Amino acid sequence: MFKSLFTSLSLLLIFLFQPFQQIIAQVSYPSVYENGVVTSAEKHASEAGLKILREGGNAIDAAVAVQFALAVTLPRAGNIGGGGFMVLHTADGEINTLDFREKAPSRATRDMYLDEDGEYISEMSKIGGLASGVPGTVDGMVTALERYGTLALEIVLEPAIQLAEKGYQLSHSQARSLNSAANRLREFEGSRQVFIKPDGTEWQAGDLFVQKDLADTLRRIASMGRRGFYSGVTARMIVDEMQRTGGIISLRDLRDYKSVWRDPVKANFKEFELYMMPPPSSGGVVIKQVLAMLDELEIDQFKFNSADYIHRMAEALRRSFADRNYWLGDPDFAGIPMERLTSEEYLFQRISNFDPEQATPSIDVSQGEFHAFQESDQTTHFNVADRFGNVVAVNTTLNGSFGSFVTVSGAGFLLNNEMDDFSAKPGEPNMFGLIGAEANAIEPGKRMLSSMSPTIALKNGEPFFAGGGAGGPRIITATLQNFLNAALFGMNANQAITAPRIHHQWLPDKLYVERLYFSSDTLQKLEGFGHDVDQIGNIALTHFILFEPENRMQGAADSRGDGHVAGY
Repeated sequence: MFKSLFTSLSLLLIFLFQPFQQIIAQVSYPSVYENGVVTSAEKHASEAGLKILREGGNAIDAAVAVQFALAVTLPRAGNIGGGGFMVLHTADGEINTLDFREKAPSRATRDMYLDEDGEYISEMSKIGGLASGVPGTVDGMVTALERYGTLALEIVLEPAIQLAEKGYQLSHSQARSLNSAANRLREFEGSRQVFIKPDGTEWQAGDLFVQKDLADTLRRIASMGRRGFYSGVTARMIVDEMQRTGGIISLRDLRDYKSVWRDPVKANFKEFELYMMPPPSSGGVVIKQVLAMLDELEIDQFKFNSADYIHRMAEALRRSFADRNYWLGDPDFAGIPMERLTSEEYLFQRISNFDPEQATPSIDVSQGEFHAFQESDQTTHFNVADRFGNVVAVNTTLNGSFGSFVTVSGAGFLLNNEMDDFSAKPGEPNMFGLIGAEANAIEPGKRMLSSMSPTIALKNGEPFFAGGGAGGPRIITATLQNFLNAALFGMNANQAITAPRIHHQWLPDKLYVERLYFSSDTLQKLEGFGHDVDQIGNIALTHFILFEPENRMQGAADSRGDGHVAGY
């Protein structure tokens, strides 16, 4: 906590009194690794991945170890009761994406969160068993390991099992997050048993946090694979918890869950090729659209974070998020016009009414017309690269911080509240202000739309960038800006991740900028363009890897949070 606060205050003083060109010279050059690097939101998880790399595992082995370790040490977001996405680049050049997003239970209905008058009851999709979709994380990790890993599941799970069995000392931020969620966690017996101290006092930094039930659950997965979670003891515990807390996940829902390999979204920008998740992730489509529009607007001709640069970024984001909210959903259910949405002709048309001196009000920007049929700040992202040339980027989440606040009694893990990411009532905003449409309406077995945006970029066919972040829809804009900072402005990993960020998501019609990091002249010019500028705190938490020639790697963990880089 104190390290993060000191870093933030130091950066604030630098940004207030010096132009950015001088700032980048003062941000430290990151450590460079040659054999492997892991960047994640939590130290123990990064170290778990590094341990697997040192023992001869590849990036996929290490990524699975990180995912399960995060379920122990970052319970507000790391998980085995949630889901996510993986983008990977293998040493022989194969690029693939794995969708292990949660699914709506078979008993889910379109209007399950509406009252008898058709009004949306927001809390029902956020808190309690009814808010949970069928978890995908365990199936996703086992599936990835079986296809691309080199080590046994028992080996890669061992660091997480030890962290749960023996415990670890809480950091200031970990203790604070547990205490901040205590009132909600107390509402559910399973959560009280795990996350509330027996004497009722608050958690303190340095307290040993032990999770015996979770260790037993992880052992069942280690010995039986997906069967150790989706059937048998653990599955029955999940269903029992559903009955206690009003949920509807069944044994059949768990048995039938399958993650899906999907073709990546590919975007070309300058000399780079970007590979990203397709729907139900929205990040790949949005980033591809925005990059094409920025290229048309000659974004590289403008100074970093100048008013003209930000204006063009905001206008491209405004148009793309309008498309995101209307057209995107689960491709297995919704007819998504992907080819048209990402075509040059369409995107040139979308940006053709751009005014260099005037913002376009969002009320005047609807989804694009042509013939064709909110997740949480507590998402988490991690990246792994090994000495062989394998690279993995993973976004994973419970949605809201601590998900539904429901812990499976006797199994020790939290369940997600991902059902809130559906359009519970098309036209109504979710917990992050995102407004969805029919393509993302609730249907049994359907995957909900997401903003998670794991991204791998190549330059001349070799890895250049692997990254993503946490922060709901801000994940998309933060990941995009991190890439552009390195690709257009030549920043190293620390400079790129430290640079101040902006965000626009169409509705609400506001241009968000990180508080105090932009000059008054820049803000006045943006307001003169017609932007409603809102200065806020951090815009997302990100982690990424930049690659240098000869397999040299820079890791970056956001100073806005408690991320950790581990490498050798």
